[in-house]
Amino acid sequence: MLDITFIREHADLVKKNVAARHVSVDVDALLKVDEERLALLKEVETLRKERNEVAGRMKGIGADERDALIQRGKEIKEMLSVKEAVFTQIDQAWTALLLQIPNMSHPSTPMGKDDHDNVEVRRFGEPASIPDAKDHLQLGEMHDLIDFERGAKVAGAKFYFLKGRLVILEQALIRFAIDQCIKHGFTPMTTPDVARDTVLVGTGFNPRGPESQIYSLENSDLSLIGTAEITVGGYHMDEVIPEAELPRRYVALSHCYRTEAGTYGRESYGLYRVHQFSKVEMFVLATPEQSEALHEELLRIEEDIWKQLEVPFRVVDICTGDLGGPAYRKYDLEAWMPGKSSDKKEALRGDWGEVTSTSNCTDYQARRLNTKVRRTSGETEFLHTLNGTAVSLARALVAIMENGQQEDGSIHIPKALVPYCGFETLT
Repeated sequence: MLDITFIREHADLVKKNVAARHVSVDVDALLKVDEERLALLKEVETLRKERNEVAGRMKGIGADERDALIQRGKEIKEMLSVKEAVFTQIDQAWTALLLQIPNMSHPSTPMGKDDHDNVEVRRFGEPASIPDAKDHLQLGEMHDLIDFERGAKVAGAKFYFLKGRLVILEQALIRFAIDQCIKHGFTPMTTPDVARDTVLVGTGFNPRGPESQIYSLENSDLSLIGTAEITVGGYHMDEVIPEAELPRRYVALSHCYRTEAGTYGRESYGLYRVHQFSKVEMFVLATPEQSEALHEELLRIEEDIWKQLEVPFRVVDICTGDLGGPAYRKYDLEAWMPGKSSDKKEALRGDWGEVTSTSNCTDYQARRLNTKVRRTSGETEFLHTLNGTAVSLARALVAIMENGQQEDGSIHIPKALVPYCGFETLT
């Protein structure tokens, strides 16, 4: 979240940023509640101070004065009970509004309302012309690699089974992505599939709100994670890390669960948008002065991985209206998918589809999670967090299968993966 002092001192700038991001939150309402909260907090602290003073004067005094102090103590207790109850309500309203304020936006972030206003930065490779191109579902059926029908029978719509060599290819992708990150100094991790709601809120995800994409576990404060960004973000919650130990780079493998599948029309076809998938996620903790350079580093790692996967892709600078709440700046990699369509009314003709993203969240998550850096001077401040997708397995399989298809229906395996999976084609 943003520092409330920053919001007070730069209210117009915050309002402008909220409007640019097309977020529905009333900054003036927050400032009004903030003013009421501060005034009430002052009253509560004054009463608490007097209560302590009364308790300290009870020793060595006469009966009459003692009775008067006891009476005053009772009055203070009653007033505090009322004031603290009111303060709790105001503080909850204040927190709820503060958590809705998005991060500030990088000055170079394109202005726009949604993903149509994102700006292409560069491309690698050009989409190949594939006569009578098949999508990954047709290829999966041809080679008996994907089973959505039985997935739905067992777990519900948009769940699936992977079979045969596609399972081996998925495992090859995992190890390949982790190895690439290890080369850049990342420490590998596996994480829990659940996290406490406080951690989800801390990383900027709403676990139980009306627009949540998260599966919450009934009668508990736990939810299934939608990305390892959540669990790795909470790994150092309430900790202070020495400056000399930053940046810390982690690469985490986790299952991911999202409720959103099936809500985006044609875009949800096949493996592109599903309720469960696995992902290799990069997460970095850094000092404020390190974070911008590290963001560019994460983007370069993502590009290098996808170049080795031999899939045409483009880098997209995400506009203000398409940024998630915690992101200060965000890039996506969009791979060419011959079986994807941008218009559900049209026949399949190929389109770009998001396969990775990388965000610099500055101190927005760290402030919520209370994760700080201790400077060599001894002072502490909130550090910066960054995240980036190395490989999202389901979408990577879509891109590899569709771009690697040959005229005879076989699927070419990228050379970088052959040592990991042991075969050059899927037939």
